[in-house]
Amino acid sequence: MSEGFTLWFTGLSGAGKSTLANLAAEELRRRGYRVEVLDGDEVRTHLSKGLGFSKEDRDTNIRRIGYVCKLLARNGVIAIAAAISPYREVRDEVRAQHARFFETYVECPLETLVERDVKGLYKKALAGELKGFTGVSDPYEPPLAPELTIVTSREAPHESLARLLASLEERRFISRDGVGR
Repeated sequence: MSEGFTLWFTGLSGAGKSTLANLAAEELRRRGYRVEVLDGDEVRTHLSKGLGFSKEDRDTNIRRIGYVCKLLARNGVIAIAAAISPYREVRDEVRAQHARFFETYVECPLETLVERDVKGLYKKALAGELKGFTGVSDPYEPPLAPELTIVTSREAPHESLARLLASLEERRFISRDGVGR
C-alpha cells in the first residue's frame, strides 16, 4: 500500500480547482494510486448540507473536508480537496493536522474569472446583486507559502497538470512510475 497524503487545491470560484483535481485524480489512478476527490460543491450537497456562507459555516465546511482527507490519507489514499477555502487560518489549521499535505494555489485574475463565468455570478456580485461572494464582496486570503502556484490564465490544463505531477514527484509524494511498478 502506498503512503497517502492530502492534495489541497484552493482558489477562487472558476479558477480551475475542480478541473485540475479531476485531471490529477485520473492520472494518479492510471499510475495505480488509490485516490478520492472531495469537491467543494459536492461536499456542500452531501456532507455539509445546511451550512450557509457565513465565515463560521465556511470554516466548518473546510474543517469537515480536512477531517475526511486526513482519514483517507492515513489509510493510504491520496485525498484530493478542491474547495475555495477562503480563509488562510483554517487552511493552515487543516494543514497542521496532516502528516503529508501539498497545497496548490490555483490563481486566476478576476477579469478571466468573469469571462469564464457561465452562471454570471461574478457579474451579479460586482454589480452588488450578490452579497458575500468570495473574491468580490467577501475576502479570499491567498496562501503565503503553497507548495505550488498555478496561474490558470497562463497555461492550459494539461500544462498545469504536468507541472503539478512534476512537483509531486520532485517532493516525493508520488513516483514517476506509479505504485509497485
